[in-house]
Amino acid sequence: MQARKKYVLLGLCACCWLVLFYWGGGVQLRLLRLLTRHRGEVVRPWPNWTDKAFLPRYAHLDELQTDPGMAESPRQRRQAWSAIYKDSRCRMETCFDFSRCRRRGREGFRVYIYPSEKNERVSESYRKILTSIGESRYFTSDPREACLFVLGIDTLDRDQLSGQFVPNVDERIRGYPLWNDGRNHLIFNLYSGTWPNYTEDLGFNIGQAILAKASLNTEHFRPGFDVSIPLFSKDHPQKGGERGWLVRNTIPPRRKYLLMFKGKRYLTGIGSDTRNALHHIHNGKDIVSLTTCRHGKDWEKHKDARCDHDNLEYERFDYQELLHNSTFCLVPRGRRLGSFRFLESLQAACIPVLLSNGWELPFSDVIQWNQAVIEGDERLLLQVPSTVRAVGNERVLALRQRTQMLWEAYFSSVDKIVLTTLEIIKDRVFSHISRNKYMWNSLPGGLLVLPEYSTHLAHFPFYYLGLGVSPGQEFTAVIHAVSPLISQSQPIMKLLQVVSKSKYCSQIIILWNSEKPPPNRSKWPPMPVPLTVTDGRRKTSSRFLPHVAIETEAVLSLDEDTVLLTSEVNFAFLVWRSFPERIVGYPPRSHFWDPLKRAWGYTSKWTNDYSIVLTGAAFYHRYYHYLFTHYLPQSLRTLVDRTSNCEDILMNFLVSAVTHMPPIKVAQRKQYKELPSPGGTKTVPWANPEHFNQRQECVNTFANWFGYMPLVHSQFRLDPVLFKDQVSVLRKKYKDLERA
Repeated sequence: MQARKKYVLLGLCACCWLVLFYWGGGVQLRLLRLLTRHRGEVVRPWPNWTDKAFLPRYAHLDELQTDPGMAESPRQRRQAWSAIYKDSRCRMETCFDFSRCRRRGREGFRVYIYPSEKNERVSESYRKILTSIGESRYFTSDPREACLFVLGIDTLDRDQLSGQFVPNVDERIRGYPLWNDGRNHLIFNLYSGTWPNYTEDLGFNIGQAILAKASLNTEHFRPGFDVSIPLFSKDHPQKGGERGWLVRNTIPPRRKYLLMFKGKRYLTGIGSDTRNALHHIHNGKDIVSLTTCRHGKDWEKHKDARCDHDNLEYERFDYQELLHNSTFCLVPRGRRLGSFRFLESLQAACIPVLLSNGWELPFSDVIQWNQAVIEGDERLLLQVPSTVRAVGNERVLALRQRTQMLWEAYFSSVDKIVLTTLEIIKDRVFSHISRNKYMWNSLPGGLLVLPEYSTHLAHFPFYYLGLGVSPGQEFTAVIHAVSPLISQSQPIMKLLQVVSKSKYCSQIIILWNSEKPPPNRSKWPPMPVPLTVTDGRRKTSSRFLPHVAIETEAVLSLDEDTVLLTSEVNFAFLVWRSFPERIVGYPPRSHFWDPLKRAWGYTSKWTNDYSIVLTGAAFYHRYYHYLFTHYLPQSLRTLVDRTSNCEDILMNFLVSAVTHMPPIKVAQRKQYKELPSPGGTKTVPWANPEHFNQRQECVNTFANWFGYMPLVHSQFRLDPVLFKDQVSVLRKKYKDLERA
């Protein structure tokens, strides 16, 4: 009985459901069919929100369309990106052939540039990039040796409306036999996309190539594979570049203006929202935010009610004056995420305040940008003034100092931007021998720290102070010998005795560069320290080779005819231990600018001012041997060997470029003079006028390669305590220095 009731109840429920469906849905569907048959239209069960017939009373369809410059949705951007870059998931492990680079160890990292075709259009900026690669130590003209390939086709400007746009890139690169879907290729780009959306479309398929691109979006950036580079102008210097401005205005840390911006305002299109709102924070006192509509051919057609007032206010302030006198600089996005103002702010030590959501900052893999910039949010513009006001003076000074370090290390020239890109890729290829974040974010910067020498911070002289490390208590003397050994009375014999008596001397290495073979060990005097004679292969630059025999951190470089006392050696070594990153020695020289010849000059006059300490008697760290051999180009070392001259000047250039400081001169009993030898039987090189002229030319050649003059003048000299004081000589530690 109970089962029968249950079945009856279920049947009634089913009938009710059918009735409801018929009257609630079926009738409506039939009515809709009748209506559509009558109208001749196709009926959709659920209306489309863009249907004109469905939304006539709310908005016209044209009004519903988004502004042509408005940002796309994240899904649309991802779909567009995946359509353009089919290998968006590329990583070094999946899209890079490591075997091409490891054939010769780290020396296998070579870069090949495709030759440009006849009448190829190449922009000035791209020509600078190719020049930087071609003059680097990584360039090879043989594609079989290459680890990395760079196109000869200019890919910097991919805006189809630009005069620099190069068409048909896809067809051309597919014809390259080495293209291999872009594997092991590096593509440089500054501008992508075009009006109105400025997407990141390059107009060709990059395949598995590494993209070194400005204004990269974090959504499209392939971490550990792509490299984000800064946007730089065509006037950016090839080499060297100007120094940062902090040295001219260090204290107080805050400047006249707290926050500034002066630039274009876009009335329509992408990037207009951010810049249109900048006038809200302008107070005309400590915050100056100026925009102008006066740009482009038809700006007057689009001008709004604010344009005239903004244009007048814009002309009241000078951009360079604001840049020099502002603590913080707004860096809002433009049409693209990057902006020229980013590099301008870094150089000016004006702390960048970024308003560019989604921008992957330049060299973000290695640079800790939170130590140099303030990252704002475009949607929270009105909070920016209170944010920068809350930054304390110590933090302001630290941020400004870091902007200078980064500017001078990585951004002041096209050379540095390109070499930083290559070094980042090289560290990825040889990840077991690579720089750490500390090396990239501390002076002197990653480009001057060669991990092939060591990956330990304590092995580099410029990190000692920060690590609280003291250099070793022994040195290795390297004596450069060019004269054959004829008698036991030659100056080198006395020099060996003097140096070997120093309690700090660990060993002596004689670098034999004479045309005659070196004498047997029995010809050399007995000494309390090991003596090694090494073949210098008759190359002047060989005195700075990273000889394996040098085991101490300190190197005492000596010419064979140097005249010193043991006490002088000891004192100079103790001074060097306090300044291990610099050259410490005796004979000084100087450079000067000749306005008439518009060239650098070299002088050996005795004055209180000097910028060079000759390495004929000087201490320095052994790392500079490695840097001299592996960082400087072969062309400069060849010049030194061809002229048998200038190697000491080149070493001073190198060390000053690393430290941004002058060498240190110490007290000496006798002045080191470049005079002929007493007998007159042999003319020493510096007695020849041609020798001096060569040194003049060397100074200019070296300055040209560095792109600036790294030598720094100084009047600083270190003497022993009580040196030449009117007290008893017996009370002085280095009494021999004052005796005739």
